[in-house]
Amino acid sequence: MSQSVLQDGKIFIGKSVKPEYLELRFGNRHGLITGATGTGKTVTLQGLAEGFSQAGVPVFAADIKGDLSGIAAVGEPKDFLVKRAAEVGLGADWKQRAFPSIFWDVFGALGHPIRATAQDMGPLLLSRMLELNDVQEGVLNIAFRVAADEKIPILDLKDLRAIIQNVSERAKEMASRYGNVATTSVGSIQRRLLVLEEQGANQFFGEPALDIHDFMRIAPDGRGVVNVLAADKLMEKPRLYSTFLLWMLTRLWQTLPEVGDQSKPKLVFFFDEAHLLFNDAPKALMERIEQIARLIRSKGVGVYFITQNPADVPQTVATQLGNRVQHALRAFTPQDQKAVRAAAETFRKNSDINTETAILELKVGEALVSMLENKGEPSIVQRTLIKPPEGRVGPVSADERRGVIEYSPVYGKYEETVDRESAHEMLARRTEDAAKEAGTGDGWGDVIFGGGSNAGGTGQRKGRQPQGMGEMIGKELQRSIARTVASTIKNIIVGSIKGRR
Repeated sequence: MSQSVLQDGKIFIGKSVKPEYLELRFGNRHGLITGATGTGKTVTLQGLAEGFSQAGVPVFAADIKGDLSGIAAVGEPKDFLVKRAAEVGLGADWKQRAFPSIFWDVFGALGHPIRATAQDMGPLLLSRMLELNDVQEGVLNIAFRVAADEKIPILDLKDLRAIIQNVSERAKEMASRYGNVATTSVGSIQRRLLVLEEQGANQFFGEPALDIHDFMRIAPDGRGVVNVLAADKLMEKPRLYSTFLLWMLTRLWQTLPEVGDQSKPKLVFFFDEAHLLFNDAPKALMERIEQIARLIRSKGVGVYFITQNPADVPQTVATQLGNRVQHALRAFTPQDQKAVRAAAETFRKNSDINTETAILELKVGEALVSMLENKGEPSIVQRTLIKPPEGRVGPVSADERRGVIEYSPVYGKYEETVDRESAHEMLARRTEDAAKEAGTGDGWGDVIFGGGSNAGGTGQRKGRQPQGMGEMIGKELQRSIARTVASTIKNIIVGSIKGRR
């Protein structure tokens, strides 16, 4: 009997002793795809992405090796794919076709640029990206608080540099309100920002910032658009990659309304090399990840992590992952064997399968599959032959990629950088205005009334503050009195000298 790729609100995954499906109503309950290198994880990811797209669900997927870009092109009817389609029972329902796709690239080379403002990123995620300690993170928090209180936008890295420098120069003035600002910490942060700039991160920070709704497009034929992030270069900068992924989840969580459980998700994310999200994550960041994993499903968003070993995902997050696909693992060391046992124990037992042994014996394209069913309980694990993708298995050519980019519905929206007035320009103008104001002072008035740039004995210039009419009149009166007193003193001294003669 021929199976359908999409049937009755289900996505066909493959065939075990029976057809294995992922129910769309449980698509936002998150999932995990694991297995050693070369065991078929990317093909499984592509098949699921195609299934969600065909069901009208937009997809976002990180493309680590470039292979996933083939989803945008018509595949070739290779013999092993045709054979696999027949083995899993697809028959005439399986055909090679392209899926509606949009290519993205943080660096703007292989897709539309993705940008975020430093303000949107926030001090917690930036601290993670810069690998700051607690004291340095405290300084960054002060800088963001000052910018918020003084209504100074922080859009890109030069803005971030400017506000941190400004806070350092006003450290004494701010100590009582915001806390101490250590100059050594300021220097460390500036050096870390320089390293980040050298890695090309300045291309990520700025405007126009990504509209998260552009990830949620539906093609004219009703299929969900597959958003493919070129992540090969991004992977060379693990901190930037992991922070970027967490930022996207945070933006979705903060932006989308609560919808609860629906017949299908509003959006599904696939995060390859997911272990990078959790490596060396501080406690505050782990709490944020766990919080998002628990709550984002109520926004109608499903998150699927792809990594080599289930142990790469912390237990507090793993408990949220209901749909699981386990490809083969290798056990060459006692530690590897322990990992295999742990992976086997995560599945609901099948009396006909030794799960631990099966994980070691799985062939390429085979996997242990357990999906949520009925009232949300995991199905009994089954050894499953995974269906072949309908899109191309392998990357698109450079010309094909360019064609997809230029015919994209967002082409031209993000390509040009916008550099509007923000912290860098505002603080530079404030410093210039303060210098001009200090230069107009009368020497005698400065002496008598304590005016000038060093008023108050702080030795630091203060930025120009907005002046009301009363304050302006008061300052003018002060200058007038100063000039009168100075002139009187001068006349007395001159008269005294003449009298002595």
